[in-house]
Amino acid sequence: MVRSALSLRATLALLIAGLVTFALLYTTQPLLPVFTQEFHVQPVDSSLSLSITTLTLSVSMLFAGSVSARIGRKRVMVGSLLISSLLTVLMAACSLFSELIGLRALMGVTLAGVPSLAMAYVRDEFPTKVIGAMMGIYVGGTTVGGMTGRIAMGALTDSLSWRMGFLAIGGACLLLSAIFSWALPGEHPDTRSKRASQLAFFSGLREKIADRSLLPLYFIGFFLMGGFVTMYNYISYLLVGSPYHLSQTQVGWIFLMYLLGTVASIWMGRIADVKGRVWTFRLGAIIMLTGVLITLSTPLVARLFGLALCTFGFFAGQSVASGWVGERAQSGMEQASSLYLLFYYVGSSIAGTVGGVFWTYSGWPGIVLFVSILICAGIACSG
Repeated sequence: MVRSALSLRATLALLIAGLVTFALLYTTQPLLPVFTQEFHVQPVDSSLSLSITTLTLSVSMLFAGSVSARIGRKRVMVGSLLISSLLTVLMAACSLFSELIGLRALMGVTLAGVPSLAMAYVRDEFPTKVIGAMMGIYVGGTTVGGMTGRIAMGALTDSLSWRMGFLAIGGACLLLSAIFSWALPGEHPDTRSKRASQLAFFSGLREKIADRSLLPLYFIGFFLMGGFVTMYNYISYLLVGSPYHLSQTQVGWIFLMYLLGTVASIWMGRIADVKGRVWTFRLGAIIMLTGVLITLSTPLVARLFGLALCTFGFFAGQSVASGWVGERAQSGMEQASSLYLLFYYVGSSIAGTVGGVFWTYSGWPGIVLFVSILICAGIACSG
């Protein structure tokens, strides 16, 4: 009975960890047009509200291990969620765009504790036979969190204001973080003593960054994630403008397309077992590229269909690429995965912001051109 209760609490904790992390991380994405109007900034500047967070997150993830070695993984993850939730509440009071950007940059640092440590925590604290299930629960939480955070922010902005959106989402995440602190089992006493030193970790990083078989895979993550985030960053500008004039609530609902990611990952995983990773990855990337090109069509239905294809193709390609990293790394999996995530989020930050330049000067055709170039670069890296 006690073991069953602990198992249920652990399941709840991992679900909350993924949900809160990604709800907070992507909560500003549907607000880019709102920030442009509210603070009188250009789209490229507005995109920094997301890009700066993913940038500081990607770098901070590399150092979370050394902090956890001193105070424990659970404490780092609990602090990560609580502080990030509080920072989101404080964003409601920002009167200057620079203040908002500063808080979002700081949140990238504080939020890094969960995605960098969750996998290692599950690996060390749970029996081998349930590791896959536990990681599946965490990943499921990230999908649900990223999707619901965006949808909720759109609806709250329409019905109340973006400031109330930050208050409501930050407050809800504070409550969930407190539940996470109670539900997550403590670490076993001997866990910390078994960890590799941070010096050894960085030594392994140097080895994996110099591995020519892995470097193209890191850039695949960079290019595809950069293209995908660019699409969703600026599609909202397209949809709230003429001739569609969709509301923030309606724009928020497009993030339901993320559910296609679950289908794509499972489907492409099975195909990769039969056809191989190169063939399967290129299929996913071509589906993504096809969807991007379809969004050049004017009818709203066509543009939404193209975005759905792009979403399906992105998750399909990324699921193959991330598994490919583990296959090629053989040893030093932790370092290889960390580098893949670093490139993944840096790609999101850089391309998501540069895309604003293409939008400003060339509109949606410029976004399509930019994203198409990124996808083709990703395909080239798979050769």
